[in-house]
Amino acid sequence: MNLLPFSIAILMLSLFSCENDLSTIEKVTYNPKSPDETIYDFKMVYSDSGYARIELNATYAETMHAPEKITKLLDSLRVNFFSASGEIISTLTALYGEINFSTDLLMVKDSVRLYNYKKKQTLETEVLYWNQKDSSIFTSAQVFVKSPDGVFIGEGLKTKQDFSRYEILKPRGKIKIEKKEEIN
Repeated sequence: MNLLPFSIAILMLSLFSCENDLSTIEKVTYNPKSPDETIYDFKMVYSDSGYARIELNATYAETMHAPEKITKLLDSLRVNFFSASGEIISTLTALYGEINFSTDLLMVKDSVRLYNYKKKQTLETEVLYWNQKDSSIFTSAQVFVKSPDGVFIGEGLKTKQDFSRYEILKPRGKIKIEKKEEIN
């Protein structure tokens, strides 16, 4: 007895007996809140004329494309801001961030620190925004600015990404200002 025709018949029946409906599969597997992309060891470099100006690193990133394209930076992030000569001027770190590509805003929160290497000053706050269009950094939250000159406290701050000069919108506390001698 030849089993080959019998085996072919069973194989054909098994191939055509199961049908997967795409809508049924989507109901089981599709989650509209799931990210479209996930990236481990995320790195993004903004450059101008072939030179790096900003380097953003994150441990883990998730990107959603709808309703807006937003990348969530999870488990810590670091942003290095470079001078025209290529040296790091300032560094921004936080535990969480979101890049909104529609508004060109980076929002960071949770243990936020911005450090200026030349002036040795540190800004600490809980939430901060970086506007890519004009290179400004701002917050309305409570801020602590630590420098060799002392600690400045207040609510709200505006600065450029290099953190060389800043304005505390509602300063608090005592500030000691020493008059410096003028050199003629």
